[in-house]
Amino acid sequence: MQAHEERIAHLTRTVEDLSDVVAAQSRAIEVLERRVALLMQRAAEAEQEAGGSVPLADQRPPHW
Repeated sequence: MQAHEERIAHLTRTVEDLSDVVAAQSRAIEVLERRVALLMQRAAEAEQEAGGSVPLADQRPPHW
């Protein structure tokens, strides 16, 4: 019986550790998504100021 309790305790700890990792990755992804959105906005604004009519992000590549 004690072996089962030890295994359950180990598995519980592992689940908690993995939960912490997932939460940290979720926060990191949110930060990265905000940064990418900001960079895309800046690139579109810079292109528009340079005289482009349609931002490159909205154009199809020439090989399509």
